[in-house]
Amino acid sequence: MRPLQTLVLPLIFLLPVLQAHAIEVDGRIDPDEWAGATRVTDFRKVQPLSLAPGSLPTEAWVLATPEGLAVGFRNTQPQSVTWTRQRVQRDFSAQVDRVNLMVDFDGDGRTGYNFTVASTGGITDAVITNENQFNDDWDGNWRHAVSEEADAWSVEMLIPWYIAPMRAGEDGMRTLKLQLDRVVGSTGERMAWPGASFERPRYLSEFAPLELPQYSQSLLAVTPYASGLYDNIGGESDFEAGFDLFWKPNGQFQLTATVNPDFGQVESDDLVINFGATETFISDKRPFFTENQGIFEFTTPSDYSQLLYTRRVGGPADDGDGAGDIDAAVKLNGSLGATKYGLFLADEADEAGRSFGALRVVRDFDTQNLGAMLTRVERPWLDREATVLGVDHDWRPGERLIVQTRLIGSQIDQSGDTRRDNGATVFANYEMDGGWRQQWLAMHFGNDLQINDFGYLSRNSLNYAHWELRRRFTGLPEASRYASKEWRGRISGTDNDHGDRLQRQFRLSRQGQLRDGSAEYAQVNINSSGYEDLLTRGNGILRVPANFNAYYEYDRPRKGNWAWELDVNMFSGGLSGNDEVGYDFSLEPRYFFSDAFAVYAGMFYQHRPDWLVWQQDNLIGSFDQERLQFSAGLDWTIDGRQELRVKLQAIGLDAELRQAYRVQPGGEAVASNDPVDDFNVRNLGFQVRYRYELAPLSYLYVVYGRGGYEQAPYSDGTWPLLEDSFGLHDDEQLLVKLSYRFEL
Repeated sequence: MRPLQTLVLPLIFLLPVLQAHAIEVDGRIDPDEWAGATRVTDFRKVQPLSLAPGSLPTEAWVLATPEGLAVGFRNTQPQSVTWTRQRVQRDFSAQVDRVNLMVDFDGDGRTGYNFTVASTGGITDAVITNENQFNDDWDGNWRHAVSEEADAWSVEMLIPWYIAPMRAGEDGMRTLKLQLDRVVGSTGERMAWPGASFERPRYLSEFAPLELPQYSQSLLAVTPYASGLYDNIGGESDFEAGFDLFWKPNGQFQLTATVNPDFGQVESDDLVINFGATETFISDKRPFFTENQGIFEFTTPSDYSQLLYTRRVGGPADDGDGAGDIDAAVKLNGSLGATKYGLFLADEADEAGRSFGALRVVRDFDTQNLGAMLTRVERPWLDREATVLGVDHDWRPGERLIVQTRLIGSQIDQSGDTRRDNGATVFANYEMDGGWRQQWLAMHFGNDLQINDFGYLSRNSLNYAHWELRRRFTGLPEASRYASKEWRGRISGTDNDHGDRLQRQFRLSRQGQLRDGSAEYAQVNINSSGYEDLLTRGNGILRVPANFNAYYEYDRPRKGNWAWELDVNMFSGGLSGNDEVGYDFSLEPRYFFSDAFAVYAGMFYQHRPDWLVWQQDNLIGSFDQERLQFSAGLDWTIDGRQELRVKLQAIGLDAELRQAYRVQPGGEAVASNDPVDDFNVRNLGFQVRYRYELAPLSYLYVVYGRGGYEQAPYSDGTWPLLEDSFGLHDDEQLLVKLSYRFEL
C-alpha cells in the first residue's frame, strides 16, 4: 500500500491546480472546470438598499488559479423580464444587464478594483479608493466571455495576478476581500454579496474576506507607439514615437515607465467656458498616469481636491508656450510587509520644463489606515520650488462609524521668499437604525496653503463645517413608482481664513430610484447673505445678498428605442439677490436605431439676469447673460473590436452690461461709469474618432478634430451666436495613432 499512497496523495494535492489550469474563459459554466470553487448564492438587494433577497436567482463561483482570479456568474433571467441587448463601448455607463466583481487584493480597505461585464460583452474597469470613490480612467488587461441560454446568461472572468500590486500572503495562502453583484438593466435593481453598498460611507472595508491559495505572476510589457498629426490650419505635420514599459517581477514590486510619452488627443473633453476665479477640474485618461495610480490617491472632501493631479505633468508650460513636453516619467510601487509605498518622478524638457516628484507610504491596521505623501515640484522658469506634505488617517472603530482625517502642509520657495501654511479636514459618518445616517464635516485650508503646483484644490483660505441628516426609505408599496427614496437635510457655514462670513446654507434634497430603472434627484439650497471673496482676484471682498437655487434632474434609461435626460434649475444671485430669478434647462434625447448604433442631440439654455464678471482690480460688471448650447453625436459599436464615435458641442453666450461697479473696502458695490463692454462668446468642439482594438490594450486610432473659440466686445442674440459658432475654424487636425502592447 505504501507505493500506492506515495503516488496517489501528490495527485490529490495537485488536482486543484490541474482543475485551475483547465479553466477556459468561454462564458460557459462547466461544473468540472469550477469544481472546488467557492460558490455564492446569497445575493441581496443593495439598490434599493433593502438587503432583501434579489428578485432573480444568481449564482457565482470564485476560484484561484495560477493564471489569475477566476470568477463565474450564472444569471437566471426569464423572458418575462426585459433583456437589455444594447451593445456598449469600453467604460460604458449605460443602464444595461451586467455583473461586477469588486476585489481588494490586500483586504485592507484602501484600494479596490472593479471589473464589469455587460450581457452583450462590453466591459468597464475602475479603481476604488477612499471607500466608495470610483475612477474609470484606468484600463486593465483581463479576460472575459459571455454566453446566453433561453432563460439565463453567464459570464466568466479571469483577472491576472499581475494586474495590481498586492502584498505577500502567509503559508501559501492569500486573504483578499471582494464583492460580487448583478444589475438588472430594465429595473435598475442591484443585488450583491455581501450586502455592502457604495451609497454608504463604508463600502470597500465591508467586502467579504476570502482565503485562497497564493499564486504570483511576473510580467514585462512594452507598449511602443507611433503617431502622426496633420495640422490643416498651419499646413504642418508632426510625427512622434515613444513607449511605455510595465515590469512586475512579483506582487510586491511594480515599475511603470514612459519615454517620450504620446499625449495625442484621442479623447474629447467637454467644452468649458470659465470666467470664474477657480480652475476647472479635468480627469486624465493617459495610460501611464492611470496604471497603478491607486496608491497615490490622497483626496479631501473638498470637490476633486488631491495632492497629485496628473494633469499638471505635461500641462500648460510656465513660459506660456503651449503644453510642456515630457522627456520621461517613472513610477514605482510595492509593499514591504503591511507597508505599501509608491514613488513618482517626471521631467519636462527645455528651460521651462518642470520636475515632479512624489513619495507615498501607507500602513494598514485592523481598524484604521495611516499614510503620508510628500510631493515636490521644481519650476526653474518661475524660480519656484513647491513642497507639500500630507498625512491621512481612516478610523473604523465599529460597524457604524468611520472617521477620515487629512492633514496638509505646504512650503513655497520663490525668488528668495518662503511661505508656509497648512490645512486639515475631518469627515465622520455614522450609520443608525431605520435607514438614518448622520454626517459631520470640518475643513480648514490656510490662506497661504498652496498645493496646485502638483495637486488640485479649488480654493484655499477656507473654513467650512456642516452637519447632515439622511433617511433612506426602501419598503415602499408595490404601487409606488419608486423603489427607494433618500431625503437629506444639511446646514453648513463657510468663512474664509480672514474671518469673513462667506455663506450660511440650508440644503434639502431627495434622491429617488424608480422601479423602471429611472433615477431622479432634486435639491433646494437657501443661502444667507455674505461675502464673495474670490471674484475680484484679491482686490477686495464683495457683499452679496441672500439667494437660493433649486435643481431637478431626471435620467430615463433606454425603453424601446429611446432614452433621455432632463435637467431644470432655478436660481438667484449676483447683487440682486432674490429680486431677480434666473433659470436653465437641458434636454438630451438619445435614439437607438439598433442595439449597436445610437444618436443623440440635446439643447441647454440658461438665462442669468445678474451675472457678475470681474474686469480689473476692483472693477466688476453686472451682465444680463444668456447661453445656448447644442450637443449632438453618435455611438456605433461596429463589432467587438471596432467603434466609431462622433461628438459635437457648440456654444453661443451673450452678455449685455447692466451696470459697472467698484467694490469698496467695506464690501459695498458702488455704481461706476467706468467703460465696460458687452461681450459674447462662441465656442465649438467637433471630433470624429475611430478605434480598432488590435489586441488587449493595443489600438489604432484615427481622429479628426475641429474647434474654435472667439470672444467679441458686443452683444448679440444667442441663436445667431450659436449658428456662427459652427463656422469657427481655429483648429483642424487629423491624428493617426498606433500602439501595441507586447507581453514578454
